[in-house]
Amino acid sequence: METFWITALTCFFIWISYKWYANSRVLPPGPWNLPIVGYLTWLNPQLPYITLTELSRKYGPIYGIYLGNIYTVVISDVKIIKKTFNKDATSGRAPLYLTHGIMKGFGLICAEGELWKDQRKFVHNTLRGLGAARVGHNRTNIQNLIMHNVSDFVQYIKSQGKQVTLDPLEPLRHSLGSVINQLVFGKSWSRDDKLWKWLQHLQEEGTKHIGVAGPLNFLPFLRFLPTFSETIKFLIEGKQKTHKIYEKLISEQQFLEKTPENNFIQAFLNERSRRQDDDKEKFYNDEQFHHLLADIFGASLDTTLATLRWYLLYLAVYPEVQNKIRKHLTDILGTNLPTLDDLSSLPYMEASIAEVQRIRSVVPVGIPHGTLEEMNIEGYSIPKGTMIVPLQWAIHMNPDTWKDPQCFKPERFINEEGKFFKPEAFIPFQAGKRMCVGDELARMFMFLYGATLIQNFTISCENIETDLTGECGITLTPKQHELIFSSL
Repeated sequence: METFWITALTCFFIWISYKWYANSRVLPPGPWNLPIVGYLTWLNPQLPYITLTELSRKYGPIYGIYLGNIYTVVISDVKIIKKTFNKDATSGRAPLYLTHGIMKGFGLICAEGELWKDQRKFVHNTLRGLGAARVGHNRTNIQNLIMHNVSDFVQYIKSQGKQVTLDPLEPLRHSLGSVINQLVFGKSWSRDDKLWKWLQHLQEEGTKHIGVAGPLNFLPFLRFLPTFSETIKFLIEGKQKTHKIYEKLISEQQFLEKTPENNFIQAFLNERSRRQDDDKEKFYNDEQFHHLLADIFGASLDTTLATLRWYLLYLAVYPEVQNKIRKHLTDILGTNLPTLDDLSSLPYMEASIAEVQRIRSVVPVGIPHGTLEEMNIEGYSIPKGTMIVPLQWAIHMNPDTWKDPQCFKPERFINEEGKFFKPEAFIPFQAGKRMCVGDELARMFMFLYGATLIQNFTISCENIETDLTGECGITLTPKQHELIFSSL
């Protein structure tokens, strides 16, 4: 009996101490949450970023909310985001089930700690070596690769007639994918190649199933329900099938390690050889290799494809902007094809790209971070293990910063001297230590594809009232639509 009372009193004092500690911390303001599910009941499942933005208008630029069992801090002020995400304490990944339960912390997107630091540096250096940089002799190589595939895309459309109506999704996926395949795997495939079609299928279906599995991130117990267990099974099997394809592609280059590095597979194999007997050798195992290839391929293709589709759609809906860009290109380039060196002479073209990245952020809730330790943000105590959401949509659509934010106005990015400039509140590639490492490659894609297509076609759509809401999965993409390409 004495032991019972000692145990009971000990538990009581532990509970009292915990409550005192919890109450002594100053947490950010926020809405009322239900037990277990938190605020998920009221979150718009199709457009969650809209609900989160509405809450930011009510509770301010930093507020707290429970998404299932995960305490989440949502930030919608760009200065706070930049200051917060430059700290080591926020360089972790959010404690999501899919991140840790399926991806197991491998790759780049789901990694953290020393693995993330090493692999981010490797990816950054490899991209620069391949030519995805503002300066460098290899820029011409990547420019030629992109332009070759842009030309193929143009010819594909022109071969179907003087005026062609089509959904650009599939031909754009093949065209952009061919560039990314060459950079990542060292090879590309024809439009009808079975392996390429299978790889696209796995990528597309995986993206859809991750969207279905979204609630599992916050309510992991749902994985025991039939619907979610089948989804998890598909994701795991899909990952295994994709990795088998990667194994085959890697084996084709195993004996080419000493050749000049012109793709990520070669670069990783060479780096692994250099790291033998190194304390970082463990970061270059096969499982990390496969996950890293999946991250680079998937993230590059998904975000670039979504952004370019939005760009073409907005050009069709705003023909006056399209005509102004075309005149801009003609005045500067004449009949010449665009080169990367031309972009600095084309401020309105660059502004139009920035404006579509603002008005339709393809990752509207941003990439969540995780706190590695308890920390202070703007006077609030943020517990270790908190998910930090940089609410990009709220920042880019804030009417106090951007007048008429739903209107497509490239002029927002033109200063009084007629030059392109980036306002502080413009963060299309996030901010801080984990900001997107492929920003320059995306810039190259958008300019070379956008300029070439505008030079060759008038792009329009039958319904000027086209729905621009989009569909939110891993990325925010346009709803299914057709565009009219009229050859010039």
